[in-house]
Amino acid sequence: MIEFEKVTFVHQSGVKALQDVNLRIRKGEMVSIVGENGAGKTTLVKHIIGLLKPTEGRVNVFGKDTRDASTAQLSRMVGVAFQNPDHQLFCETVEEEIAFGLKNFGFSPDVIEKRINWALGFFGLEKYRKNPPITLSGGEKKRLTLACILAWDPEVIILDEPTVGQDAIQKEKLSEIVRMLNSMGKTVVIVSHDIEFLWPMQPRVVVMSSGKIVADGEASSVMNDSYLLEKARVTQPQLIRLYNSMKRKPQRPFRDVFDAERHIMEALSVRTG
Repeated sequence: MIEFEKVTFVHQSGVKALQDVNLRIRKGEMVSIVGENGAGKTTLVKHIIGLLKPTEGRVNVFGKDTRDASTAQLSRMVGVAFQNPDHQLFCETVEEEIAFGLKNFGFSPDVIEKRINWALGFFGLEKYRKNPPITLSGGEKKRLTLACILAWDPEVIILDEPTVGQDAIQKEKLSEIVRMLNSMGKTVVIVSHDIEFLWPMQPRVVVMSSGKIVADGEASSVMNDSYLLEKARVTQPQLIRLYNSMKRKPQRPFRDVFDAERHIMEALSVRTG
C-alpha cells in the first residue's frame, strides 16, 4: 500500500535527509517510526503525501507514484497531523476548520454537519466551536488537527509527535483512538519520541538514524536491543528495563503497568504464601 524503493532525498542545501530507504507498510498495520531529531522521520512522512519528491528512487501510495500525483489527491487517502498544528490551522473558527477538508472532498452539507458534531464531541472541543483556532492551547490544537483528519475518514492516518502538549488523560484517550482505528482496519503510522506511549500498543517499530532505516520489526524484538537503541539514541521503555532487571522473569516483557503489577503481586503472594 505504501512502498519506498531505494529512496534518497537531498535538500537544496545539499543535506542528504534520506539515504537508500526501502520500506513497505501494509494495509491495517500500526507502525511507529522512531529516532533522534534529524534522523529523517518527518522527511519520510512528507514523501508519503507528496509534499517532498524523491531525489532518487520511488514512493508508491495505493499504486500511485507520488511524483505523478498531487498532494490533494494523496490527502484524500492519507491524513497527516504534523508536529506543529499551527502549520495546518488557518480558518476563522474551529468548526470551519473541521468543515474545510470535508467541503473540499465533496461531502454533502448534512454529512458535513454530522461529522463536525461528532469530531467536536469526541475530542472535547464542543465549547470552542465558534472560537478561532489560534486561541486554543497547544494540546487543544493537536486534538483539532486530528479531529479534522478523522472527520473525512482517510485509509491511512499519520501522527507526527501526537503526544506533545497532551496530559496523561489525553494521551490515554489518544492511545484508545489509535487502537480503535487500527481495529477498524485503518493503517496508522506514528512518528514519536514518546517511547512510553508507543510501547503498550506494540506497534511494528522502524528505527531511523542519519536518514537510514537501521531496524524494522516487532516492538518486543527491536525495543529489547539496547545496543541498537543506544546507537540510534532511542530510549528503551522503562517496562523493558524493569523486566531485564528481574531475577525471575515471565516469558515476555511487560506490555503495560498493569501487566507488571500483576506479575509482581503474584510473585509476592508466592513468597508470603
